Amino acid sequence: MTSQRDRIESLESRVEELEATIRGLTEELVDANQRLRELEAERESTQAEEAKTDESKEEIEDDEGESDLSDDIIVA
Repeated sequence: MTSQRDRIESLESRVEELEATIRGLTEELVDANQRLRELEAERESTQAEEAKTDESKEEIEDDEGESDLSDDIIVA
């Protein structure tokens, strides 16, 4: 009976170790997913800012092009 008790205790110990490992890995996975969401949000924000900057540059270039045309008008 002692060897069976030892075997059971050994198995129970192993199960506890595996459960602890699973808890740790689950926490790491949750943390990694959270960090990934943060990085994706940051990237989207950066892309939105870049798009606004590009639009502003295009508007400035368009305005400059229009002002050049008005400068070329000759009044007789």
